[in-house]
Amino acid sequence: MPKFRKKPVVVEAEQWDGSRGFKGVCYCTPPPERAHVHTTHYGQKADLMVGDWIIPGLDGKHFDACKSDVFVATYELVE
Repeated sequence: MPKFRKKPVVVEAEQWDGSRGFKGVCYCTPPPERAHVHTTHYGQKADLMVGDWIIPGLDGKHFDACKSDVFVATYELVE
């Protein structure tokens, strides 16, 4: 099977520290409230844990959550 490399893409991202009022983080589930982001994948939600990275989608309304170890393995800081 052929191998492929992901094209370099620059993304904005912030590491969630557990605080409320963080852009993209929602607490709209019934108690017990769980922090999550609304994703671009057919209205799905991604639950958040402190330390997860939040990556805004192209539309600015939806977000993706990424575990810290996956984020570090996938992305590098652009200066």
